[in-house]
Amino acid sequence: MKKPVLAIFGLIVIVVAVVANSAFYTVHQTQQALILQFGNPVRANPNPGYDFKLPFIQNVEYYDRRILDLDPPVQEVILADQKRVNVDAFARYKIVNPLEFRKRAVTDTNFRQLFGNRLNASIRAEIGKIHLGDMLTEKRAQVMDVISKQMKAQAAEFGTEVIDVRIGRTDLPKETAQSVYNRMRSDRVAYSSQLRAEGEEQKLKIQALADRDRTIILADAQREAEILRGQGEGERNRILGEAFGKDPEFFDFYRSMEAYGESFGEGTTMVLSPDSEFFRFFGTDKVKK
Repeated sequence: MKKPVLAIFGLIVIVVAVVANSAFYTVHQTQQALILQFGNPVRANPNPGYDFKLPFIQNVEYYDRRILDLDPPVQEVILADQKRVNVDAFARYKIVNPLEFRKRAVTDTNFRQLFGNRLNASIRAEIGKIHLGDMLTEKRAQVMDVISKQMKAQAAEFGTEVIDVRIGRTDLPKETAQSVYNRMRSDRVAYSSQLRAEGEEQKLKIQALADRDRTIILADAQREAEILRGQGEGERNRILGEAFGKDPEFFDFYRSMEAYGESFGEGTTMVLSPDSEFFRFFGTDKVKK
């Protein structure tokens, strides 16, 4: 009699354990739970810890409550100036309403595909309104702000919240990059030629001013020299005139000595008569004692 009772008791314990295991579930602090009844979502449980559900009828799906990343494929965008760029954008989001997320997106993979396509479409629409040069100015931040607001507004219908939207990289396609490089190189060459031309112009101006100043300085110096030379000649003639007036014979002798000094040099040969007037002071009788 005891053995059947023990068997029944053991069976009851096993059944209770199975039911309890099916009725209770645990939510980790990094997760949130969604209760499904016959495959249909009925309620969400965002609180970590133990909770109860109907055994065998309901089951649990878990969703991450942390910030998740959305990184759609790189896409080529045509800008307003018809330039093409490869844009690599990404978003950061978190699931705030698992019930709505399950109804609209069904799975996380499906959500990434749907929302990633929306993100790329928004980027094509907004970045396509600007020029290539605007990608390096504050206008890029303004465009990203518009895209971020659009994606945050659309995220609510999926039970998600967009934390941030960014453009990771913006690269030019190979053919466009080469074209831009060639244009930039041509602009730099033209700019350097302009600088050289302006430098050459400044050089010629400086040289012209220097030549003018040199000419003026030399002319002033020449004029001053002529004035001083004239004054010296005048003073010399005055002194000689005074000397001539005092002793004409000495003056005549002095002038003759100057003429001898200028006429006789090394290797000079003169053929003159001994009694020539030029040698009148060579005779001792001509010198006044």
